[in-house]
Parts: sequence; C-alpha cells; structure tokens
Amino acid sequence: MSRRTKRRTWASILLYGAAAAYVLFTLLPVAWMVMVSLSPAGDLTVRPLRFIPSQIEFTNYVKLFRFDANSAGHAFLMALRNSTVVAVTATAVALGVAVPAAWAIVRSRGRFNALLMTVLATYMMPAVALLLPLYFVLSSLGLLNHLLGLILVYCAVLVPFVTWFATSAIAAVPDEIENAARMDGASFRDMLRFVTLPLAKGSLATTALFAILQAWDEFFYALLFTSNASAKTLPVTIADFAGGRATDFGLIAASGLLTALPPVAIAVLLQRSLVKGLTAGGVKG
Repeated sequence: MSRRTKRRTWASILLYGAAAAYVLFTLLPVAWMVMVSLSPAGDLTVRPLRFIPSQIEFTNYVKLFRFDANSAGHAFLMALRNSTVVAVTATAVALGVAVPAAWAIVRSRGRFNALLMTVLATYMMPAVALLLPLYFVLSSLGLLNHLLGLILVYCAVLVPFVTWFATSAIAAVPDEIENAARMDGASFRDMLRFVTLPLAKGSLATTALFAILQAWDEFFYALLFTSNASAKTLPVTIADFAGGRATDFGLIAASGLLTALPPVAIAVLLQRSLVKGLTAGGVKG
C-alpha cells in the first residue's frame, strides 16, 4: 500500500470516526430520554439502574394528553398552547419590524450602522439586567401573568437579533434588481414583497427558525413573569413537574420529547424554504 493510499485511509477513518462520535453524543441523550419516557416508574429507581425497560409503557404520554382539571395533561396542553401563541406571534412581529429596519440600514450606505450597534448592545446585555425595568413596565400595564406581556418581552429580545441577521440577508440582494423594479413602476411595498423578500427568503427562513427556537425555549422571563397555567410556557411547566415532593422522571422525559417535536417540524419546513430560497430567483441574461 502506497503512502498516499495510507493517508487517504487514515483520513477516511478519522472522518467517519468523528462523524460517529458526533452522532453518538448528539443522539445518545435523546435515546436515553425515549427509554426513560417508556420505562415503568419502578425501573427508574432500582439499583443498579436499568438501561433497557423491563416493559414498554405509554402511560406518561397518555397522562400528558388528558385534559382533566389540575392534572399534568391539563398543565402541559395549556403550556403547549401558550408557547405556540407566544413564539409564533413574537417571531412574526419581530420579522415585521426588523425586515424594513434592516432594509433601511443596508440601503442607507452605513448611515445607521451606529444605531444598529446600539440596538445590538441591548441584545448583548444579560437578561437579569433587564428584569426590573421589564417587570415595572408590565406591572404598570397590568400585563404580568399575561400572554401579551410575554409577547412584548420576547419582541424586545428578538427584534435586535432578527434585525442583525436580516441585514445580511438584505445586503445579499443586489441594488440593481430593486432599481429595475422601481423603474417598472413598483411601489416600495411591492418591491419589498415581490422582489427583495423572495430573493432573501432563504436567509430570512433561517432567521425565523432561530427566533422561534429562542422564544420557544426561553425560561428566565417566562418563569418570573407568569404564575399560573393560563400564561405559563412549556419550559416553566416542565420545571414544575420536577418541583413536587416526588419527581416523575418518566413524565419529565415524555414532556421534553413532545416539546421538542414542534421545533423539529418547523425546522424541516423552513429547511425546505431555505433550499428553495437559495435556488430560486435570479437575473436572466
């Protein structure tokens, strides 16, 4: 075997070894959560711990889909509704505000870069630094323990983030295409809707994905600004499952897996949009 062939062989071994290690460390916690969610309660407290369930049970998933009053299912389903409303609404509002702002920043040839950096500085601040101002604002507006209050807080967090990402997406669209649309009589709204956004939708889809995930998984503000099932989100509700006298690990694992499903579905849908956005649009010669 030649030296060059040996190098290729070792490179292939290292490549596949690194890929296998990545898959192992990524999927092993998920596989363990699946096992825990399907295990009887007795298997989770025995010594030594059983890594393979003695029998497969779907009791934990059944509990989470029962809407009985004051049950775990009632709390979970209410939190699922709240998280969906808050994450989707906050992301939509953030995109509606950030995309025009990003367009103005990009097309102003750097005149508003200082403003963008100032806005980003607020995003870089630790969450605890904004706690008291946000609390007093929501309290004065009567929006504590209210979905609208949580949406406003998340919008304040997401708008700088989305604006930052949207500037790179808008900057990738050539000025000549927008100028051609204006010469054809398109208004600003039509130009933005039918020209700029379709060409930038790949990057904007990625931005929307990160924004939804950030709102979906946010725990700190949701914990402090909500107090009952009418406004609690999924991260807070799952934490409540671990706050009783006896922790039901199977129920926590099942709720964690179900909570991860909507973001995964959104990621798949936006990934298709991302691929279309990268391949669609262009100037015909």
